[in-house]
Amino acid sequence: MTDTTRRAVIFGAGGAGLAVALSACGASDGDATASADQGTSQDGQPQAAQGGGEIAKTSDIPQGGGKVFKDQDVVITQPEAGTFKAFSATCTHQGCPVASVANNEIVCPCHGSKFSAKDGAVTNGPATKPLAEKSITVSGDSITLA
Repeated sequence: MTDTTRRAVIFGAGGAGLAVALSACGASDGDATASADQGTSQDGQPQAAQGGGEIAKTSDIPQGGGKVFKDQDVVITQPEAGTFKAFSATCTHQGCPVASVANNEIVCPCHGSKFSAKDGAVTNGPATKPLAEKSITVSGDSITLA
């Protein structure tokens, strides 16, 4: 019976250590960036997080490229001059966040999946499903989540 108790203590301690490690992996310093990039409302929350606040300026999004906004789980692209699109920033393969946009392709660094900046379609696997499109509104030089 002593062996069983000893194992329970060892496995319990290991599980607690794993929980601490995993919670540390989820920590992000993106909140400070979101406040700096998007500004804050009167209650101190990032405007984009409240739904409808400005997420970017059109000049922030390069033609043929785009920008990933991790805190809002969105990637905004400009596949053609003056045309802006938005997609989920979560890869449909295994849920990794996409990292960059270049040459009209959204790139996931985890396993090499690539998606079209025009419509979110898979251009290179292993992903088999497109990125979900998100609604945005472009008004003047301001891009907001709809």
